[in-house]
Amino acid sequence: MTPTKVVVIDKPGANHLKALDTLPASVNVEVSNQAALLRESVQEADVILNGIPDGHLLRDIFPHATRLRWIHSLSAGVEKILFPELVVSPVILTNARGVFKVSLAEFVIGAVLYFAKDFRRLIRSQQAGAWQPFEMDEVYGKVMGIVGYGETGRACGERAYPLGMEILGLRRRPELSGGEPWLKAVLGPGELHRLLAKSDYVVLATPATPQTRRLIGKAEFAVMKASAVLINIGRGSLVDEAAMIDALEQGRIRGAALDVYEIEPLPPGHPFYRLENVLVSPHCADHTPGFVERDMEFFMQNLQSFLKGEPLHNVVDKRAGY
Repeated sequence: MTPTKVVVIDKPGANHLKALDTLPASVNVEVSNQAALLRESVQEADVILNGIPDGHLLRDIFPHATRLRWIHSLSAGVEKILFPELVVSPVILTNARGVFKVSLAEFVIGAVLYFAKDFRRLIRSQQAGAWQPFEMDEVYGKVMGIVGYGETGRACGERAYPLGMEILGLRRRPELSGGEPWLKAVLGPGELHRLLAKSDYVVLATPATPQTRRLIGKAEFAVMKASAVLINIGRGSLVDEAAMIDALEQGRIRGAALDVYEIEPLPPGHPFYRLENVLVSPHCADHTPGFVERDMEFFMQNLQSFLKGEPLHNVVDKRAGY
């Protein structure tokens, strides 16, 4: 059997890479985060496992990978590694789409309840030692509009439905969804404003592509309910942050729960830190115990399929961007 070579772009000795130790002797693995070493080792590579999401090393070594057949990204988002040479090449690209859907969906449910029950107000009263009853909202009967009804969006709807919420989905190809008991309707891209106008909670779970850049801006905030909450677990580039800050400060929407931002880390002094109607998560909504190991487990399963000549899971449409 001809050996298979896997080149891993990551920090040597990283704990999550221990899974590679279980591979048979017929699989040759080399791990590095040094460009010179990677350029040499990738010349005989069949597979690249990319663990550095900014993509600079992958872009650098790609021209030297003359026998490469498959690249797997440990990140779900691939916008930073879709350089033109990779897009037009026959190399298959897969990603971690859906691997973190449970933890992300749980964050969404937590954010819904955070605003409905006004936990920030409760904490302020507790810290002040003050007994200050007030009326809380129910989420029962409220509408959750999910922009990007893929693996993660579906997981959000599945968990919101038992709370009595009405679920609307939006995706580029609505015909790919249907049959889920929790889904009232799935809309197409041209119906974004319709979804926004109906939704009490708007969840952004769509990938970052040129088409989705600043998908939510001034016009979109204008059609949302004043009582609506925006929850972004997709990418910071999906939202015009200046328009969002204005909408939040002027009370045109109730609030926002954010896990992703246009600039990360969020700079000191950013308005999101001071706004009382914003819940800031430092891009860690999917950082649960063993989350990186779960990511590696998916790769290892896909690698077994590759070695057997079977179809790979989570193949990215490189031209579509996800």
